[in-house]
Amino acid sequence: MLEKKSIEYEKAVLIGVMNQHQDEAKVKEYLDELEFLTYTAGGEVEKRFVQRIDVPNPKTYIGSGKMEEVRQFVKENEIGSVIFDDELSPAQQNNVEKLLRCKVLDRTSLILDIFAQRAKTSYARTQVELAQYEYLLPRLTGLWTHLERQRGGIGMRGPGETEIETDRRIVRDRIALLKKKLAKIDRQMETQRGNRGSLVRVALVGYTNVGKSTLMNVISKSDVFAENKLFATLDTTVRKVVLGNLPFLLSDTVGFIRKLPTQLVESFKSTLDEVREADLLLHVVDISHPNFEEHIASVNQILDEIDSSGKPCIMVFNKIDQYRPETIDEDDLVTERTTAHFTLEEWKKTYFNKLGDKALFISALNKENMDEFRKRVYDAVRDIHVTRFPYNNFLYPEHLDEY
Repeated sequence: MLEKKSIEYEKAVLIGVMNQHQDEAKVKEYLDELEFLTYTAGGEVEKRFVQRIDVPNPKTYIGSGKMEEVRQFVKENEIGSVIFDDELSPAQQNNVEKLLRCKVLDRTSLILDIFAQRAKTSYARTQVELAQYEYLLPRLTGLWTHLERQRGGIGMRGPGETEIETDRRIVRDRIALLKKKLAKIDRQMETQRGNRGSLVRVALVGYTNVGKSTLMNVISKSDVFAENKLFATLDTTVRKVVLGNLPFLLSDTVGFIRKLPTQLVESFKSTLDEVREADLLLHVVDISHPNFEEHIASVNQILDEIDSSGKPCIMVFNKIDQYRPETIDEDDLVTERTTAHFTLEEWKKTYFNKLGDKALFISALNKENMDEFRKRVYDAVRDIHVTRFPYNNFLYPEHLDEY
């Protein structure tokens, strides 16, 4: 008889701060996202703590009064992890751990933990391991006592090598080894990309959990792993797709997120090479998310960082089946109408005015407006293909019988 598998979630609390850059609404949104990250990592949020503080405390990030409040709650409720929304310095993390006597994580280490869970291939695991070691190096605090001092005696006089120096040397050696391994894999992947010929390359980019893998499965009729969790896809998947009589390569890339750790951008630069070398970007957006415009800005910022912001791009607004605008009662004369109250038709007009035919509204899950999507992608790929192979123009006539 099969036993029923039960998942045990670790108890956690979240800590965020309000300042001149983050008002109450912004902090709530960031903590909502942090809670989703915590759930993805296998945690259950018991409580959130928010403090208004202009300058973070250099010792504990939050003030002593709020820290005591957190300590009491952690002790009374047997909390396993305390997660900060911003990156902590090594000294702050060490100090807070001593006070709370439990695991202390920041946003970066939480994302790294999720990446470590999700990495399936050798390449992804190597990238994640490198990012983890680079994050760990300045945070080594000598937790072990096996090497307090190297053994002294005759012929061994001198200060020796302390435990923490030994650990740092081991970590630095491991980082160097991983970088060599990644460089070798990079060369192999570059050769693979070179062997794909001159087919037009299209890359799906966007914030995490916007439906890129679901869209990939619909277009390419493949079975890329898709789940309603953050960072479901880490490994870049490339598939050959044929629309009408026009073949091209479609790649599904890792999702972006606000405050993406620099270690991850660096170690995943090879994965992001698929974006750099793409001829056309399909920027997928979850229009049902209340802050999707900020997600667009975050993705554009990362595209700018990897020198890919100038590429031809089509904005694909996904999950139109889940979009629900906020409503104002007829007798409500106080509430001011904002973009949160826009209907789907108003958003369409807004983005059609901004982007023209570079905006699309679809539902990949329910396959709504997919014919229009295929035609728009076909036209964009064909324009690139005809420019690359002008003598092949006659092979791809203007009219399409069927996609």
